Amino acid sequence: MNFVGKSLRWAVAGLWLAAAAAFAAGSGLTGPGFGSQERMGYRSGDQWEPALAADGSGHLFVLFPQYGAVPGCDACAVPTVALTVSSDEGHHWRAPRPLLPSATGQFDPQIVVDPADRVTVYAAWLQSDRREVIVARSVDSGRSWTTTVADRAETELDRPVLAVRGHDVYVGFNHEEQVFVAVSHDSAQNFHSVIVNSGMEPGFALAGGATVDPAGNVFFGWTSYAPKAETNPVKIFVSRSMDGGQTWATGLLDVSSAPPDCWREMCEPGYLGAQIAIASDTAGRLYAAWNSGRSEGGAERIYFASSISSGAGWTGRMDVSTAREGVEHCFPALVAGEAGDVRIAWMDRRAGSLWNTYYRASSDGGANWSQNVRLSNGANGYDYIRPEGFRFPFGDYLSLAIDDQKATHAVWGEGRNYKSPGSIWYTRSR
Repeated sequence: MNFVGKSLRWAVAGLWLAAAAAFAAGSGLTGPGFGSQERMGYRSGDQWEPALAADGSGHLFVLFPQYGAVPGCDACAVPTVALTVSSDEGHHWRAPRPLLPSATGQFDPQIVVDPADRVTVYAAWLQSDRREVIVARSVDSGRSWTTTVADRAETELDRPVLAVRGHDVYVGFNHEEQVFVAVSHDSAQNFHSVIVNSGMEPGFALAGGATVDPAGNVFFGWTSYAPKAETNPVKIFVSRSMDGGQTWATGLLDVSSAPPDCWREMCEPGYLGAQIAIASDTAGRLYAAWNSGRSEGGAERIYFASSISSGAGWTGRMDVSTAREGVEHCFPALVAGEAGDVRIAWMDRRAGSLWNTYYRASSDGGANWSQNVRLSNGANGYDYIRPEGFRFPFGDYLSLAIDDQKATHAVWGEGRNYKSPGSIWYTRSR
């Protein structure tokens, strides 16, 4: 695949607008059109790695793991996956509650709304010591759920990613060096699993993003970390199936240098390393955003590409951040809407030692982009959050959604370091 670098093209009319954009990107102010960040979830314990989805009638859903006691649920394990719902495009939120109380810990939640009906909600997570992949389905805006065990293993699984369209439900996850996809064609009642990367060279796999396009083709993005990940390159792949998940073809999207070291933040190796997010719009155009570096252990940047050939070929890699060279970037998020409507977010450390969450949008499939908008903007009462930014990303992904009014919603985690304390935060465009 051809990834010759392209220069980033701006769609800014006039010198005054250009100056205003530069000021907003570097001033530490929340960008135009977004409100101040507000805390989500419980007010005690730690919350991280939130997932976000929007339906077609004003409902928003945030699913997250609660580390610590769950109010009103003495039997809930640590962590417990909890759900909070808004029925008015994020203006007000119901009190969070456990989605499915369990005596075992629940990890890595995902939540999506079926784009075919924009009503049915699906969620996925790991439980039973990370050895089961659970899929839940709701047809009443999250009030009640039916659940299925999509797959189970004798050892730990990791990082489920969820993609849905109509009766087709796909859950990708990794088991050491293998990437699996659990496939259902009956609305998550029954599943069977296939290996996506069979026969490929060894490497610790990390599932990233997933989407099903309007034609029913399914795509999974994932990365492969070689042994001794702290010194070896990381490969970034997109796998696609054109036959309902029976067979898979995998293409190399990019190769990143070895990930930045974050031992001072108590991180596991590769925490800030390459990840990928993917999405498809209503016209079937495919989008990918990922972070990648060019020097071992050095800072990584956020890149974007698109495909109009169902992943057979991609546009040139585009650097979508306006931060200076050498600024560390991580955790890409991506959502797409109508034809050409694609929106991205990530975290970077252009504010020196502190991190922030940034956002851009395109209405023409990524040919031109809005200015960089800073979504995180400080909160009182938290020693790890300052007006200029937050101490460290809390959890290794963030999430975007587009509601029925075409507004953007974002949720992410902020913390002191990798371990704790930390909390999740939300904002929406006005």
